[in-house]
Amino acid sequence: MEKREKMKNLCKRNLAIFLTLLFAISTFLVPSNANAASTKATYAFVDAMPNPVNAGAQTLVHFGITEPIGTAQDGWKDLTVVVTAPDGTNETLGPFKTDSTGATATNYVPDTIGNYTLQTFFPQQDWSGVTYKASSSDPLTLKVVDSAVETVAQYPAVPLPTEYWTRPIDAQAREWYTISGSWLRTPDNKYAPYNDGPETAHILWTTPLTTGGLAGGELGLVGSAATSVGMETGDAYEGKWSNRIILNGKLYYNVGPYVMPNTIYCVDLHTGEELWAKTFLDNRSISFGQLMYFQSYNYQGTFAYLWVTTGGAGMFGMGPPSPENWYAFDPNTGDWVATINNVPAGTTVYGRNGDIYRYVVNQQQGWAALWNMTALVVTPDAGSWGSAFSLKTFNASATNAATGQLMPTAQRAYTWNVTIPKGLPGSVISGFLDDRIIGSNIASIPLWATTPQQCVVWGINTKKGQEGQLLFNNTLDSSTWIAGNQTIYWVNTGGQSAFDAGDKIGVIQSKELTSFYGISFETGKMIWGPSKSETYLDAYGDQLTTRQIAYHNLYTVGVAGVLRAYNVNTGELVWSYAIDDPYTESLASNNWWSGIMFITDGKIYVGSSEHSANQPLPRGAPFVCLNATDGSVIWRANGLFRQTDWGGMAIIGDSIIATMDTYDQRIYAIGKGPTETAISANPKVTTYGSSIQIEGTITDISPGTEDAALALRFPNGVPAVSDESQSDWMLYVYKQFATPSNVTGVPVTLSVVDSNGNYRTIGSTTTTADGFFSFNWKPDIEGQYTIYAFFAGSEAYWPSHDVTSFAVEPAAATASPQSTVAPSMADLYFLPAIAGLFVAIIICIAMVALVLRKKP
Repeated sequence: MEKREKMKNLCKRNLAIFLTLLFAISTFLVPSNANAASTKATYAFVDAMPNPVNAGAQTLVHFGITEPIGTAQDGWKDLTVVVTAPDGTNETLGPFKTDSTGATATNYVPDTIGNYTLQTFFPQQDWSGVTYKASSSDPLTLKVVDSAVETVAQYPAVPLPTEYWTRPIDAQAREWYTISGSWLRTPDNKYAPYNDGPETAHILWTTPLTTGGLAGGELGLVGSAATSVGMETGDAYEGKWSNRIILNGKLYYNVGPYVMPNTIYCVDLHTGEELWAKTFLDNRSISFGQLMYFQSYNYQGTFAYLWVTTGGAGMFGMGPPSPENWYAFDPNTGDWVATINNVPAGTTVYGRNGDIYRYVVNQQQGWAALWNMTALVVTPDAGSWGSAFSLKTFNASATNAATGQLMPTAQRAYTWNVTIPKGLPGSVISGFLDDRIIGSNIASIPLWATTPQQCVVWGINTKKGQEGQLLFNNTLDSSTWIAGNQTIYWVNTGGQSAFDAGDKIGVIQSKELTSFYGISFETGKMIWGPSKSETYLDAYGDQLTTRQIAYHNLYTVGVAGVLRAYNVNTGELVWSYAIDDPYTESLASNNWWSGIMFITDGKIYVGSSEHSANQPLPRGAPFVCLNATDGSVIWRANGLFRQTDWGGMAIIGDSIIATMDTYDQRIYAIGKGPTETAISANPKVTTYGSSIQIEGTITDISPGTEDAALALRFPNGVPAVSDESQSDWMLYVYKQFATPSNVTGVPVTLSVVDSNGNYRTIGSTTTTADGFFSFNWKPDIEGQYTIYAFFAGSEAYWPSHDVTSFAVEPAAATASPQSTVAPSMADLYFLPAIAGLFVAIIICIAMVALVLRKKP
């Protein structure tokens, strides 16, 4: 509700600005005689929206004078609004400065039921040689009502989708922001909010990335194990699919680092349809995406960009940093938009509007600055009254190479530049916008480094008005580490930091003891640790994927294959889950070598890979979705989506998971799919008292089921199955594994509208593994029926329904029984006697005839 109210308030402000701009434009069109007179009358006004308003709710007070002023930076000063409450008391709002249109706005919250009076007062003032006389507006009555008695109408919310949906999302469906997140870069802690995390392994579609799967044939018995081997996967050092992002429901990716030309593919994440394929610059990959909300005097909206960068740090983030060149491309077409040259090296942080900043810190020279991309590319003197990137090429020169000082020509690209204490050790490890910069002499130490170091943590204030103040410069007691020859490092630096901005906590680890310590970013002091040691195997592995912080927990997993959650404020172990390997295919341990893919929607997703897997690949690598609070398993798929260490791991956007699978080198999209329900009734016309047979099917009609291979295997459609069956069912459908024996179907509800117009449910049933259902029912009244079959949906599927009809006629008429007359005495006695006499005579005649025939 709070976010919705903030959005509502912003819209109110924008409306006020818009209305004022319209008035200003009309004023500019009328020739002014201001220069012809030394004084000029003014006309003040005031309005409130909404009016009436509920007590305790905000109303936007719009006020000013009808005279615009000068340029965009100018405004009238010292305006006030006097508010008279229902009890007669006065409150003065302001003083305010208007914008160049001559007006401005403020929020006001009346708390008393009744009528308020608002009036604007404009004081006399001079501008451009003319005296503008004082004026006051007509009083405005603001009606404040009791919401329990009289409701102020609000635009109805658009509910979250209950059926299959795609992009674009209508801008009026504001509530849908909660399920439509993008993956513009690997986020800090791999925490990706604004998604409805999938709760089954249901596949929406798949497409080949490159040649993959089993080699087969003559390579069926090769290698040291003399067994079947697969195609190369890119691990190690040649990772595939490494540059992939999701922006506004589109997936962008390339195949691999050594495939030329390096083609960037744009695919609809919901349908799998390829939208375009292009090569950027000299075979460059996408570095990150951006959604930037732009607000100027005349124009507001969000701009989307794909960014390709060159320059910067060396391999593995090592080597001296150099300025970068950034190239923006249109995500919809792949066309070039703009270039920013000489972007300074520094620690990247992001604003609420998607704008990009960098903390640039020179510890030896003793200065720090905040580089502001928006300040560089959106400037009034560049003519950007109506859009971002009003120019095509920008120079963001940062520092003089000889002196290390900021270049004067780049001052406009910096929000501030301040001095800091000289000689702070180490380097910046993290930054929080408008809050603080954290530095240390322990960066992410490579795993092969063994030299123990003193651990120093320092912090620089970056809050408004306090920029550059030293918050702390603390040396941790590292005697135990040095004596034990331990390697101590911050976990997950390099832009994917396990630092919690809310709790202001960072985590360091002892490689040798596989234990953790919590460091306060408020004081620079250790607040807990060491935690209980994990197994020795957790000293290895990719530190960028195995340690993340979310929901006030530190989540750790690695070569040992045990996912653990520690309370980030205390270091206490909250829960653990062993990602076991029942068939001991993994060579590392009895569990799977695992990493954290991402965290969202109260869930944590874990996949398995390794630095350089042997062939044949270990079978059954798991992909697991766990409850992030208690570690309970929501779903697990074994052998469905094996990850990669050197390429791109699974990501999420628009509540759909996109991942590459190294078993077959295909890209998969995982999420809720559409279904189709079909129903028929037999016979179509029956008689009262007879039954009808209702039957039908429920099938999965996700885009992937339209693939030619699946259409041949499932000519009657791919059956929809239960959530519990999804993991094994997807192996069967998309990977041609054996048909699982324990598949169960989905529930179906049957309802009718009878000839009396009554709607009622007549029963329910469950589909078979073939997606088929049947139901026998005896209609209870005569007439026409409409019958509905409903599948309510599940975590794997969106709902669907179908409808048909039948008729019930009256039963056939039965023939009327004839009346029976009681027999007479003649009927009972005389007639039978006469009949007997005739029979006797006939017999006698026959005997006489026989005697005569025998006589000689």
